[in-house]
Amino acid sequence: MPVRTSAPLPPEDPVPRLSRRSLLLSAAVAATAGPLAAVARAATRTPKVLVIGLDGALLSRIKDATAPNLGALMAAGLTAPSSIYADPLAPTLSGPGWSTIITGVWPDKHNVKDNAFTGARFTRYPDFLTRAETARPALSTYAVASWTPLTDTVFSAKVDTRVSTPGAEYDTGTTSRAVARLRDGNPDAVFVHLDNIDHAGHTYGAASRQYLDAIEAADAQVGQIVAAVEARPSYAAEDWLIMVTADHGHTDAGGHGGSSLQERQTFLIATGPSLAPGSVRHDVKMPDVAASALAHLGIPLDPAWELDGRPVQQPAPDDFDALRGSLATRVDETGIPAATVGFTHTPPPGWSVDNSAMGGGGVTEWRGWSFTTDEFWTQAQRDQNREGNVRARNVFAVADGDEWTDKSVTGTFDSTLVSPAYPVTGGGRAVLTYTTYYRHESPQKGEVLVSYDGGTPVSVRTYTADVPSRTETVTLQVPAGATSARVRFRYTGGNNWYWVIDGVRIDRS
Repeated sequence: MPVRTSAPLPPEDPVPRLSRRSLLLSAAVAATAGPLAAVARAATRTPKVLVIGLDGALLSRIKDATAPNLGALMAAGLTAPSSIYADPLAPTLSGPGWSTIITGVWPDKHNVKDNAFTGARFTRYPDFLTRAETARPALSTYAVASWTPLTDTVFSAKVDTRVSTPGAEYDTGTTSRAVARLRDGNPDAVFVHLDNIDHAGHTYGAASRQYLDAIEAADAQVGQIVAAVEARPSYAAEDWLIMVTADHGHTDAGGHGGSSLQERQTFLIATGPSLAPGSVRHDVKMPDVAASALAHLGIPLDPAWELDGRPVQQPAPDDFDALRGSLATRVDETGIPAATVGFTHTPPPGWSVDNSAMGGGGVTEWRGWSFTTDEFWTQAQRDQNREGNVRARNVFAVADGDEWTDKSVTGTFDSTLVSPAYPVTGGGRAVLTYTTYYRHESPQKGEVLVSYDGGTPVSVRTYTADVPSRTETVTLQVPAGATSARVRFRYTGGNNWYWVIDGVRIDRS
């Protein structure tokens, strides 16, 4: 039977201290901790998962702080910075953020838009521990949180043990409870939420010494929790995936909820099988935590669950992602920080851009189809819904007539993104898949065309109304005798809105 508990612990310091004395324990833990992802999984080892949430933590400030335990995890595995949404999809608050991490779907599915969880769809999109329990009831699941709505509301009663730490104990109590369960019990999947970094951000701001102190205190607590894992008598026979993440960032002055890139920042630090030590990736997104945990536990991801996350253990880069190393800094876009690298007009091998009908002038970065990143494109202009492009990953293609016309132009925006030739089987069917995000204003139009063996392109989909971020699938009837298919994405318009394309592929059905 699931247990809800807030029973007292043995006497401890009830208030988390932000002094640097905690670094002594932290350094000692780091000295004894070994890499958790140094060897591949053996067939006989038992998979287990630990997720640690650091509310309101910024990866950039973790790197500024003295945080040896988080640093050791980064050295032993994966570090993946990423960004999230903003209004109108959802504000950068804890309710939507943790719901996204824990359920593995974006706010347009779980429907959490505030910290009251009004209208939440957790029955349709439950937390990952509930999914684990449903698939394999024998698993032992445990969640403990300093912010009690997570264990009161987001995690369901199917979870074996949910602990809402009493306020007087705060992160100290949360840490002690997690350590005790890892040391004395045999959990298969554990979620731990620590809150004090967010508290320091609200009170003092992310640029403050106090915010760094809170990170350093949390680092020591992470060290205690990881040390408890490694000290388990059965540790050598266990295969742990450890993930550390955050729900949102903070402004330098303090606070979050808005659309600035700093408020939209999150990250994943992960150690486990197949995650290369010291690796950095840009294709990881917030919902991947839940998907990665389930995959590690050996639970198949059912397409009917409609998860937005995908396991970090199974990267799936697309052609555009290979461009990250060749992206350039701004040319005309003065709103984007000068040091931010994030655009190119040069397509990846096999792709091309047809600008033969493209108008002249305009903002250089957006003259025809461009290849860019979230951190670059969303800073071109905030609060025009670009932050809603949540399902594109890493580098994506964008046609942005609105930004192009911010300087004097001649003619209209008319640019076509052309794919490589994909193999198909004549007389059979194929499936075109791509991620899209389209904001419309007449007379703008987005058109998807397919040609076979170099023949005349035929329209297979047209966009003349807003389309939220989603993955599209188009079934193609391949003409008899055809051996290849090529896709064209043509955007026409002017001072209108934009179209995003990512993850393009054609599969034979």
